[in-house]
Amino acid sequence: MQTLNLRSNHDLRDEIKAYWSIRAETFDSQPGHEIFSEDERAAWHALLRRHLDEGAGHAALDLACGTAVVSHLLDDLGYRVTGMDWAEPMLERARAKAKARGRSIRFLMGDAENTMEPDGAYDVIINRHLVWTLVDPLAAFKEWHRLLKPGGKLLVIDGDFVNPTLVAKIASKISALLARVGGRNARPQNGPGAALAETHRSILSRVYFSDGARAEAVADLLKAAGFSSVVIDTDMSTIHRTQRKNFDFLKGLERAAQHRYAICASK
Repeated sequence: MQTLNLRSNHDLRDEIKAYWSIRAETFDSQPGHEIFSEDERAAWHALLRRHLDEGAGHAALDLACGTAVVSHLLDDLGYRVTGMDWAEPMLERARAKAKARGRSIRFLMGDAENTMEPDGAYDVIINRHLVWTLVDPLAAFKEWHRLLKPGGKLLVIDGDFVNPTLVAKIASKISALLARVGGRNARPQNGPGAALAETHRSILSRVYFSDGARAEAVADLLKAAGFSSVVIDTDMSTIHRTQRKNFDFLKGLERAAQHRYAICASK
């Protein structure tokens, strides 16, 4: 078990909040964040239906909702959705998106590790690409367990973004080589993009899952937090296939080869 320095954790959490506040401006322009086709939307719906009951007005909480991409997927399936994020720029875009679609999604500013929501308030809790950023995942998982009604379900969608597979390594190296041959840099060397990339690397090196958020490690912590019927689903192939048209071949290959997963757990 990793030991945590409380003072540095407080500083790190502030950095994480600031980072996502800046990222809000371009978040929806990036494949893998926003949904760019109806085929991709259908693939996400299929994943949710594979693990969750039909919405039927049940209460769902989308933690670290960002610009509300997943909130709208839940809304499509009939859930009564609350989206929570601690970055106000993300929430501004989330509210605007819901208004444009004419959807009644409730949005709250809040901390996913300490939501301040009442006990047993939700039938479903979901989050996408949140767990790898957590400072104290066990405490967060206990908080989510508290928020669920008996029989409620948690769905975590995340991945290990630290340890690339061999295929991902090869694809990344070929992509960088082609970029150099073509006279361009694979990654920005200076400017705002480079600063954000460096901030991302710095944050990733200091969070709890700095060695990579492997599905089995996340599942073990969910069980320690009181969850049962913990199921790991690594079949994200349909989603990756529908996203591929938005990436070049090598980037699509690299992404599909990553250790990405959904974990469903019950209270």
